[in-house]
Amino acid sequence: MAHLNVTINGRNYAIACEDGQQEHLGRLADYVKARVDELVDSVGQIGDARLLLMASLLVSDELSDAYSDLEAVRAALEEASQAGAAAGADETTVLIEQMAARIEAIAEQLEAT
Repeated sequence: MAHLNVTINGRNYAIACEDGQQEHLGRLADYVKARVDELVDSVGQIGDARLLLMASLLVSDELSDAYSDLEAVRAALEEASQAGAAAGADETTVLIEQMAARIEAIAEQLEAT
């Protein structure tokens, strides 16, 4: 089992993870740290527990939005697939390209936050 040390809000945390997952866990910790830092800038030092709770809620909200967007894309792809069967391959290709563009926009939005 691998270990990783992360620092959030000036406090060090030792985290255990599966071997090979250190880099991924480090990126996740960096994201949480950035969200906590944003909160500290906006509301000040209100305690680690509250900051981490608020950061968790913000990340959960982002995830919820991403799931909603993904569901909309899936529904649109299903609709495109059904329409493609009825209308032909050319229209399906156009619809799939539009959905791909939408997926890329969602990914860029998530990366920006």
